[in-house]
Amino acid sequence: MTQTGSATAPSSAFATPSLARRMACWLYEGMLLFGVVFISGYLFSSLSQTRHAMDNRLGLQAFLFLVLGIYFTWFWSRGQTLAMKTWHIRATDSAGRPLTQARALLRYVLSWLWFLPPLLATLPFGLPVLEVGVLTVGWIIVWALLSRFHPQRQFWHDALAGTRLISTRSSTA
Repeated sequence: MTQTGSATAPSSAFATPSLARRMACWLYEGMLLFGVVFISGYLFSSLSQTRHAMDNRLGLQAFLFLVLGIYFTWFWSRGQTLAMKTWHIRATDSAGRPLTQARALLRYVLSWLWFLPPLLATLPFGLPVLEVGVLTVGWIIVWALLSRFHPQRQFWHDALAGTRLISTRSSTA
């Protein structure tokens, strides 16, 4: 590559997958995580001798946050989760290099911007679960569409973390 080729590398060598493909991967990741969360929740309730679902709720949430953090940090630092492999998407740093574990952990923490703002905004009002769910889904749609305003069409948590999603398909995205 020439010296001027580095300026065009993000658009050609590191093509951003379409928003539809990234969101399909996101939904597939959620389905796969069901098993991880189920087994982790079972392990937590067995080890803590939790008899009722609302007992140790904060402990379970913290444990699941930790387990998911380990899961994503581990796989992103190796490039892809299973869902990302299926949809031909790879996580890299902004220069296209593999993520370090610290960068992958930062990406994980910042990825909570998909959920945290609506949950924190609705917390003081004590809204019913259905209303919180509708507001959360609305925020997820807005957050996904905001990627259209990024120069490389990346999600904003990726921009903040210094990471990017690239297509691993050879010719088309």
